[in-house]
Amino acid sequence: MATGCAESDWVFGYGSLIWKVDFPVIERAVGRIEGWQRRFWQGSHDHRGTPDAPGRVATLVREPGARCLGVAWRVSHDVFEHLDHREKNGYGRYRIPIRLQHPSRTVEGVLYVAEPDNPAWLGPEPIDAMARHIAVARGPSGRNADYLLHLARALRELGEDDPHVFELERRVRAELAA
Repeated sequence: MATGCAESDWVFGYGSLIWKVDFPVIERAVGRIEGWQRRFWQGSHDHRGTPDAPGRVATLVREPGARCLGVAWRVSHDVFEHLDHREKNGYGRYRIPIRLQHPSRTVEGVLYVAEPDNPAWLGPEPIDAMARHIAVARGPSGRNADYLLHLARALRELGEDDPHVFELERRVRAELAA
């Protein structure tokens, strides 16, 4: 197990990297990043949808003054081969400061973000249209709705209030019940 900074790095999870931890971890810390907000504007052709019917998954968009709460994972460098494969459908790596809660400190880390110029980008739509889309999409990793519901639950457990995610959750639940 790597313990020195030279042998490990931090990665910030704001979507499935909060709750789907399928990689070895050295350390976990709740953290936040500034200037970004979570949005379900990225298509998923490989996990929560298919190339012909992509699902919708979380990415981050720049928003001055916004903050995004998530989980920071300290991992050994060899874990990035797995993470790069997992986040291959349009996500790029960025270096960012992550403010950890306990103990309170700032670390540099990796952030995976899908920008609007990637081929899987779906962009914004009215919330009802996004909810209908998420309610019916499914892919090799399961139902798109499950991704959203897992994320909403994980955010509540962290004490995060994310109006975008929670309104989508409410509307997707209504779609599933109909």
